[in-house]
Amino acid sequence: MRGTHTVAAKPKVGFVSLGCPKALVDSERILTQLRIDGYDISPDYAGADVVVVNTCGFIDSARQESLEAIGEALQANGRVIVTGCMGKNAEDIRSVHPKVLAVTGPQQYEAVVSAVHQHAPPRRQHDPFTSLVPAARDDIGVKLTPRHYAYLKIAEGCNHACTFCIIPSLRGKLASRPVGQVLHEAERLVAAGVKELLVISQDTSAYGADLQYKLDFWGGKPLRTRLKELCEGLGSLGTWVRLHYVYPYPHVDAIIPLMAEGKILPYLDIPFQHGSPTVLHRMRRPAATENTLKRIRRWRQICPELTIRSTFIVGFPGETEDEFAELIDFLHVAQLDRVGCFTYSPVAGAAANAIDGAVPEEVKQQRRDRFMQTQAQISRARLRRKIGSIQPVLVDTVSAGRAIGRSMADAPEIDGSVIIHAAHGLKPGDLVQARIDAADHYDLAGSLVTG
Repeated sequence: MRGTHTVAAKPKVGFVSLGCPKALVDSERILTQLRIDGYDISPDYAGADVVVVNTCGFIDSARQESLEAIGEALQANGRVIVTGCMGKNAEDIRSVHPKVLAVTGPQQYEAVVSAVHQHAPPRRQHDPFTSLVPAARDDIGVKLTPRHYAYLKIAEGCNHACTFCIIPSLRGKLASRPVGQVLHEAERLVAAGVKELLVISQDTSAYGADLQYKLDFWGGKPLRTRLKELCEGLGSLGTWVRLHYVYPYPHVDAIIPLMAEGKILPYLDIPFQHGSPTVLHRMRRPAATENTLKRIRRWRQICPELTIRSTFIVGFPGETEDEFAELIDFLHVAQLDRVGCFTYSPVAGAAANAIDGAVPEEVKQQRRDRFMQTQAQISRARLRRKIGSIQPVLVDTVSAGRAIGRSMADAPEIDGSVIIHAAHGLKPGDLVQARIDAADHYDLAGSLVTG
């Protein structure tokens, strides 16, 4: 009688990822390593041997959301490991949720994986005596974005000391990845079918400064670890390349011609944060309003198709009505394409907490409403200029003969969409041409151009 061999089921890990795209990339790295180590990913709490919660600790509301997510996982599963920005201060988590199994900080990938191994041991181990490297496949990497786009993190940390931010204390000083390493990852993503690379870091403009722009190699060619050389390399891969978190430093000027030549997308995500010089001074932001406006004008002369998106904070401590009026004036002059606005929220440990002149919540909200009304008019006017034009559109979803995608001016989740009617036969990831027929404050609508 032939014996039977029962293969033990793989342990399963549940995963909750909170926060920004940079944290999402951290989650992808952790999940990829767990897959290599023999774990399956559970789609729900009930089927998981352990749950990992990747937290965000940037502002108080994000911290509260993280604590609620930890509590929900504990109640539903009971076996929870916490990582991410909020894990920097483990006592803050354990004081609310003392039953968590382990707490690790941001970027501590090995510590997270080790904690999972401890509390849900893998049943398939790499044997160093029979194999020099763990078994892996080209397609084993876990992505939490759709197949056709991916975030490409080029650096960790930040060297700025903005008074409203605690990122340097959470993620440390700027630590750039060598340019060859980044470009090799980009090549693999493109080979796997990625159509759009979204370049992210805390300060993309500062890329390579901590390494003194050292020489690295890619494809047998020497390259400096510097933003311009990185963009030139990415631009040669034949995919959309979109830059996020760019400060308006003078050396960014060298990137604009690459956009005008079509090598990377004519798109910059620049967190201006305010338009009043005195508020920017209190924020300790590394930019001057007048120089910024001149730079924007010069960029648009070189690349008229340039899209600029930004985020702003209203109600920062000490913000007067005159300073808010300067911000509104900045919007009118800058004519930004895409804008987000947040009311100031205190962050534990931020230097801004010591600044006098707290703005009442009601005033913050009123100013945000006025800000968004102003920007909505600007956005609508700029979008209406595109009516009648033909725009390349990357399709994200298709349903009932209608496709929803994004133009070169639209980043996923934060910007608008292009709705294509009568889009039969399209699928997510298709890059098509659409004639723009209508526009509102944020979105475009049009028809598929065939032939």
